[in-house]
Amino acid sequence: MKLVLVSLCCLGALGSLTAAYEPLELNYHERVGIPRAQAVLQAELAPDFDGSRIISGTPAALGQYPYMAGQIMTLANGGQSIGGGTLISNTKVLTAAHNLFDGRQMVRHVTVVLGSIRVFTGGTRITSDRMELHGNYDVNRIMNDIAIITINWVNYSNTIRNIGLASGSNTYAGAWAWAIGFGKTSDAAPASPDLMHARVQVITNEACRNSFSGNMIVESTLCISGATGNICTGDSGGPLVSNNLLIGVSSFGSGSCDTRRPSGFARVSSFNSWIRARM
Repeated sequence: MKLVLVSLCCLGALGSLTAAYEPLELNYHERVGIPRAQAVLQAELAPDFDGSRIISGTPAALGQYPYMAGQIMTLANGGQSIGGGTLISNTKVLTAAHNLFDGRQMVRHVTVVLGSIRVFTGGTRITSDRMELHGNYDVNRIMNDIAIITINWVNYSNTIRNIGLASGSNTYAGAWAWAIGFGKTSDAAPASPDLMHARVQVITNEACRNSFSGNMIVESTLCISGATGNICTGDSGGPLVSNNLLIGVSSFGSGSCDTRRPSGFARVSSFNSWIRARM
């Protein structure tokens, strides 16, 4: 698909191409999550929806990604925002820290949606206010953009199951992976409520620095090229998977879903010890 999960993927689109580097804009919920939640809900409620609105994307089948965790986030002001996460155990969901605090708005509680290809309907729904952001999360530089949500125990099934975590020194540069989420499939595409996926290629951090300021791309960042697919508005916090291992958590990207510029993820292997200490 084109799946383009983007700008602080999410974080609210990362701006236009008026400079050598992609500029960074924060405030994910106001810029991205809340409008996306409204659009997806309306699409799910539309009586004529038959899947034909999916543009430049590939819908995922139920059970194809049983670890995918949709998120409906209720903000402190009562608003609703959406994003993604990954089930890593019967009680833990991994997501992006900026989903829970974007520098301006704090999430009050999250409804985690498992075993569904829709955000607002179907599946198993568990609401939780037990959230832990990485202690060194830096919203201004999008560093250590990772968090864990603790949920009540969920039983595994054909449509709900955890995924293993990447570890070790493999950078995955050149590897093909799948980016998964409920985000837009292009800048102009109408809202689709379906879970989407895109086949993408991991690039080196050195190559990624051609698009983003060097102090944004650190060892714990993993980038994809954007040439064959990408992440876009609403995919924030969702999984990047290679060979049935979670290798990345969707973090930031270009301000336009259609630029074919790189996008950034939190590198799971860099946070493996931190994650396992909380499982």
